[in-house]
Amino acid sequence: MSENNKENKGGVKKLKLTFAAGTTTVTGANFLLETVPEHGEEPVRMLIDCGMEQGGRDAEVNNRKLFAYDVKTIDYLFVTHAHVDHIGLIPKLIKEGFRGKIFSTVETHKLVPIMFEDSLKLLGHEAGDHGLPELYSADDVKKALELWHDIPYYTCTDLKAGLQVCAKDAGHILGSVMYEFTYNHKNIVFTGDLGNTPTPLLRDTEDITDATYLVMESVYGDRNHEPTDERRSKLEHAIQDAYKKGGALVIPCFSLEKTQVLLFEINELLEQGRIPKCPVYLDSPLAIKVTEIYRERFRAFNEKVKKEMQNGDDVFSFPGLKRINTAEESKALNDMPNPKIIIAGSGMSNGGRVVHHEAHYLPDPRSTLLLIGYQSLGTLGRHIQNGEKFVSIYGNKIPVRANIVTIDGYSSHKDSDHLLEFVANSKDTLKKVFPVMGEPKSALFLAQKIQDNLAIEAYNPKQGESVILEF
Repeated sequence: MSENNKENKGGVKKLKLTFAAGTTTVTGANFLLETVPEHGEEPVRMLIDCGMEQGGRDAEVNNRKLFAYDVKTIDYLFVTHAHVDHIGLIPKLIKEGFRGKIFSTVETHKLVPIMFEDSLKLLGHEAGDHGLPELYSADDVKKALELWHDIPYYTCTDLKAGLQVCAKDAGHILGSVMYEFTYNHKNIVFTGDLGNTPTPLLRDTEDITDATYLVMESVYGDRNHEPTDERRSKLEHAIQDAYKKGGALVIPCFSLEKTQVLLFEINELLEQGRIPKCPVYLDSPLAIKVTEIYRERFRAFNEKVKKEMQNGDDVFSFPGLKRINTAEESKALNDMPNPKIIIAGSGMSNGGRVVHHEAHYLPDPRSTLLLIGYQSLGTLGRHIQNGEKFVSIYGNKIPVRANIVTIDGYSSHKDSDHLLEFVANSKDTLKKVFPVMGEPKSALFLAQKIQDNLAIEAYNPKQGESVILEF
């Protein structure tokens, strides 16, 4: 896959790094890395992720702004994984003139079309609600997929100007990678999102031991998760409690990774006889499609789950599970007898079918809302998590009388101590760390923690800021 294997030898080389988006916020990852030519040549320009900002009306406005760079001059786009906050604006990039190459793992490549299809529908509704033009079209999605190329895990690819990129396993979701760019014998690593090792399904995050510069996520930079046993115990208790109360257990759930982990965990609890049998409704056409891809690509799982799948055990299915596809079926769930479990998107309650269920069940003190994913600022999920007694849904003031339970341990992100451990693996080679993709308090806390514990310089960049890195 070599385009230009010319090697830069001797002397100091420079790369320019621009934090186009994804700073002071968890979502909207978008970073520009470019060479600084010494003799007037054209720079090689690469994007790492092109994600959609999520979290209320301000995010919608920001997603419509022009990109902070000349889209037509970008040579490459490297996609870390298929979550919308990392891929959601790629079709808009196409609309504005990008015609370079797009790279991801095979698994991400398979997930992206259905994620784009779902986003296109949601954006269409959003545009219609606010009388706005479409953010991008189905034709832009088609053109994006025509530019797509695969980089399998643990594979390195030569790029222009003596650059090389290697795909390292991030352990975050199916297909997620870190990108390690080598230039003049030194490395800059973009982590994307780092997995909460050990995960029920995936392999552990790959160790990086020789990074010179590190651009890393910081979602949970200021706090730690519950241990693995505790998170499963909390899930078990939440299910048992909802069953005893005779209410509904509603779980807002991200369609990609979180839903599959949840199905796996419920399957295990049922097989072990630790929870009562009751109807479980998977109310998300997107999650149903994603789960099929998880089944297809199970060889990317950890050895334990891979062996189970090879032996014929469908870890994503169990007696009592019903898949809900149509909107009519979804609405009819309100009339289904309790107790029951409803798993529906979106994970932050900022749209999707779960909002309909929340409007119905939040006033019911017998019912439970279980939050197992990050709730971004400005989202309905965050308002509920913060303990507000009334929330606005469809323009109506809804009382919150249901039991609200949060389990951080099912996060797909590393927590504060494990982020520090990840950095420590490269403590002998690191010059600088840039914590990004976190709320300000989390990113600032992590930067200080890195400096205090490892004596490595850590800097929190501002959006739009550029830095020159020596290689």
